[in-house]
Amino acid sequence: MRLVFMGTPDFAVPSLQALVKGGHDVVGVFTQPDRPAGRGKKLKPSPIKVVAEELGLPVYQPDKIKTPEGIQLLRTLAPESIIVVAYGQILSREILQLPSKGCINVHASLLPAYRGAAPIHWAVMQGETHTGVTTMLMDEGLDTGDMLLKGEILISNEATTGEIHDELASLGGKLLIDTLSELELGRLFATPQTGKSNYAPLLKRDHEHLDWSRKAAELHHQIRGLNPWPGAFTTFRGENLKIWRSAPFLDTDKNVEAEGTRFEPRTSNLDRVKAAEPGQILQVLEDSLVVQTGDGVLKILEVQPAGKRAMLARDFFNGRHGQVGEIFA
Repeated sequence: MRLVFMGTPDFAVPSLQALVKGGHDVVGVFTQPDRPAGRGKKLKPSPIKVVAEELGLPVYQPDKIKTPEGIQLLRTLAPESIIVVAYGQILSREILQLPSKGCINVHASLLPAYRGAAPIHWAVMQGETHTGVTTMLMDEGLDTGDMLLKGEILISNEATTGEIHDELASLGGKLLIDTLSELELGRLFATPQTGKSNYAPLLKRDHEHLDWSRKAAELHHQIRGLNPWPGAFTTFRGENLKIWRSAPFLDTDKNVEAEGTRFEPRTSNLDRVKAAEPGQILQVLEDSLVVQTGDGVLKILEVQPAGKRAMLARDFFNGRHGQVGEIFA
């Protein structure tokens, strides 16, 4: 099929590679303009631009795709379909109606759940046990188009957004090829989105801050949902501290199994928990710090002080000559 591809970040790379490997005629790759990055603020190409150039594909980087010039360029390329994977620009109605087989989007959720810009982060942060990828025919709404195919994966209680991102990116490439194959054979028909929907907005600074009055389970999901970017944070003695890894605390003396989400074990060997404040450090274990939350306790495994490398939470605490009873703010 004659295609134009639109995408920008790493998530889109497996989809572009799959199209080329699958023998599709990718006549143009559209991606965001190079952006300043690093301390030197040198212009850095998007991951899609790098891969497209390695594949010998023509690359276009308009500031805005919806301009008359951008639309005319698309008309000249005359794609049968436009494939959009995390492009970062909104397509106008004129563009959506341009290709004969429509515009197909690869979205990193099981629609209609988690429409929006950060579906992977929010699925992990909300403690979902499964997620997936949906291909859909795009319309003018925000991820509201009719669905084509879905692929699903499980989310373990330890998985981070980075791990789920990579798994979904690979799945997205495979699902896209299946979608195009079924469409060409005339065996695939789009179905409207029905059922409960929610929104996965761009992350803000407030989403990164750990509120220790929340449940241990919720804090753990937040920590792994913000790993590897942008990272959950707290403060210790007035210093910002990223929290990269955590785990449920289990009463190993009695081998108590946690209930529900596996984060609410009884803590009978920590009688002082009842009087502890949220954020208070209760114990220093060999592999972690045990911290009181608003409901239950949580093990903090890995942290990163501002301007320093990531390290074991115990090493950070000992390096600061920390005392049991101190509090993460």
